[in-house]
Amino acid sequence: MTFSELEAKSVERAVSEFLEAQRPPVEIRPKLDLVVRVSGQSVQIVEIRPQFWEPSTNVESPVAKATYVKKSQRWKIYWMRSDLKWHSYTPAPESRSIEEFFAIVSADENGCFFG
Repeated sequence: MTFSELEAKSVERAVSEFLEAQRPPVEIRPKLDLVVRVSGQSVQIVEIRPQFWEPSTNVESPVAKATYVKKSQRWKIYWMRSDLKWHSYTPAPESRSIEEFFAIVSADENGCFFG
């Protein structure tokens, strides 16, 4: 199931605001960048950087994910652990809005998302 048109616009606006605040400066982006991908009911933040031994190839590292649960009208928040599996973000396992999710990721109080 995908977002309604109104929900999609809200997500798109929040993604744009997050990227504007969090992306590195333009001159650094070839070496480190952030993208946000929306798929179904999930929004995923991914860090992109050149591969160490093959700089012409990019490596994508998932940072955070939020999945919208329509029944509860909440966003479940996940972070990628070193076992390369998504785990619930225990300090704040849910958010009321996509904006709140991006605020939690930006604050990164426990160093789970960006280390």
